[in-house]
Amino acid sequence: MGAMLALPPGQGPHQVGCTDVMVGHTRQGLFLRLFYPCLARAGAAEPLWVPRPEYCGGLADVTLGRRWCSALLGMAIGSCRVPVSWNGPLKPCSRGYPLIIFSHGLGTFRTSYSSICTELASWGFVVAALEHRDHSAATTYFCPAEAGTEEWIPFQRVPQGQKEFYFRNKQELGSPCWLQVHQRARECVRALRLFQGIAGGRAAPAILPQDWDLSVLKDNLDLSKVAVMGHSFGGVTAVLALVKEPRFRCAVALDAWMFPLENLLYPEVPSPVLFINTEHFQSPESAAKMRSLSSRNSQTRIVTVLGTVHEGQSDLAFLPGGLFSLIFGTRGSLDPRRALTITSRAALAFLQRHLELQEQFGQWDELLEGVGDSLVPGVPFGRSHL
Repeated sequence: MGAMLALPPGQGPHQVGCTDVMVGHTRQGLFLRLFYPCLARAGAAEPLWVPRPEYCGGLADVTLGRRWCSALLGMAIGSCRVPVSWNGPLKPCSRGYPLIIFSHGLGTFRTSYSSICTELASWGFVVAALEHRDHSAATTYFCPAEAGTEEWIPFQRVPQGQKEFYFRNKQELGSPCWLQVHQRARECVRALRLFQGIAGGRAAPAILPQDWDLSVLKDNLDLSKVAVMGHSFGGVTAVLALVKEPRFRCAVALDAWMFPLENLLYPEVPSPVLFINTEHFQSPESAAKMRSLSSRNSQTRIVTVLGTVHEGQSDLAFLPGGLFSLIFGTRGSLDPRRALTITSRAALAFLQRHLELQEQFGQWDELLEGVGDSLVPGVPFGRSHL
């Protein structure tokens, strides 16, 4: 069976390597996949997109609501590989690479956004894609101190109807989503602390057996240039991370699911956000929250990519059309590679502006104003009813 998930390689000038990083023996540690510019080497191994069979079970449970589909999903995507060099040697960079911390959406995991993370790394970023431990990942695990043991953290579904309830009602402080989004934002901050420690020469003992030594990052990161990014629940996580950590200089939020962020916090978002939305996901309430942020920060931008659907901002956009439609309903009319190009170029232009990078990404500045093919400014909510 041919690969059912054909992910595109990065379009930028750098080859991309990746490795997994787990820190600590408890839930309070961190688990992330690191994408980075690497040196080309012949015969480099490419990592599997599904890191372990357990993730297929989690994904089947989340997307199809049926664990028995795990074997079918495994056959469809279990052998798919990400077009990057596994544990490839870091390409040295004397001025240091800027850093992006990436937060995934509900029911996904650290490899689910490999296409956008690879693309950004190919343009000269180190990207740390977290796997959150707040029960929002399809599944995840940590390794307690006893040798050879693992503890898995399963996905917990938001009860049916609760999502709508949150949209309609004032935020309850004890609600699971409110607590989860705070835990996720704290994990983003902890990831930044990990890299600050490495840059300061502190050893990060590796929990996973691997060949890649994190200390090579020590003189190759510029931690004055750090951004946070995410999709859906990860989009709102990125916005909240700006409130918790001023060293994040900006955020890129892909189709952010805005409801978990209490209204109290919106005035406190200090840094600019680029909201890149798909055509049909945003509710009027969510759009209003985005607009209130842009009214407070003249550098915040909101654009919508036409012909795209919510799940299409993850790697699942590259599933064959029939399989995508079977799982998620209609797929977007815009070619997924084109959508990825628009999204990544807008992100790069925004990152150059707010991290003050000396790159050529300003050539894509017009995208930030919603100017370009398949792009409109703002949130097109209700356009079809005009």
